[in-house]
Amino acid sequence: MDVPLWIWLVTVGVIVAMLAVDYVGHVRTPHAPTIREAAWWSAAYVGVAVVFGLIVWWVWGGTYGGEYFAGYVTEKSLSIDNLFVFVLIISAFRVPPIMQQKVLLIGITIALVLRTAFIFAGAAMIENFSWVFYIFGAFLVYTAWAQVKHASEETKEFSENGLLRLVRRIFPTTDTYVGDKLTTKIDGRRYITPMLIVMIAIGSADLLFAVDSVPAIFGLTQETYLVFAANAFSLLGLRQLYFLIDGLLDRLVYLAYGLAAILGFIGAKLLIHALHKNEVPFINGGEHITVIPEIPTALSLGFILVTLAVTTVASLAKDRSDRRAAAEVGAEK
Repeated sequence: MDVPLWIWLVTVGVIVAMLAVDYVGHVRTPHAPTIREAAWWSAAYVGVAVVFGLIVWWVWGGTYGGEYFAGYVTEKSLSIDNLFVFVLIISAFRVPPIMQQKVLLIGITIALVLRTAFIFAGAAMIENFSWVFYIFGAFLVYTAWAQVKHASEETKEFSENGLLRLVRRIFPTTDTYVGDKLTTKIDGRRYITPMLIVMIAIGSADLLFAVDSVPAIFGLTQETYLVFAANAFSLLGLRQLYFLIDGLLDRLVYLAYGLAAILGFIGAKLLIHALHKNEVPFINGGEHITVIPEIPTALSLGFILVTLAVTTVASLAKDRSDRRAAAEVGAEK
């Protein structure tokens, strides 16, 4: 896939412009968005991502267009998992509703910068070391197994990671928010506020999720440009998605199993690809292994969409059944 420098620059410019619209249009005037507002903006971001995919399809062909859409859908579905953690973080830090947009936007911006570095590092490894596919594939299969194992054990509490504890030890922190300020002066001494702490929490939490999602998308496409674009567009719409489905998250009871199935499928796809590219001396004498055919992008996209659809329908049916049973119990009492 030949992507000239000017196309990279235009793409980055569009992403920066979308961030600027968010910062100027939403954060400068703090407010708690309505469901209607969140729905419209979510649709707009998805629309931009779809238009981008159609341009890729038109310019570079259906193969790369399919890879982009498979990557985008995967990143978008995995980002829903991020939202569970975002809800816990925002609740734990008691972020006032009027400030939540700013917290999410800056946290997501931090995550976008860090994830971009991670993407280019992963691309460099894949370019130079074909055995990395074995590591990525095995890691995704393990992650899928771990997600299923711990799906019923998910905690509803947020515990601060080492980075946040380190920040608190180094910098004095106020106990309460000071408007939307990140730092403030008290008796001539500079303090950081919980506003800055929660932004770091959002950004660092998303970076941890990138450890799963970036290898996953590399299992669908090895084109760095498509990996970057799919990650960027999925992250940019995450803030609106948070407000749109906040009340729906607890109803997606089978989401973890669906995501585990997707990660396991992509992990298997990566391992098969690794066998086809095999150069590891102690595996088949360093020769390629092509007994198992590679999984085509169309099949990958279909599997991801069907899995998400089944997971969502089953989750909502389970939630409806539970609510009906609870209502019947309440009526009997």
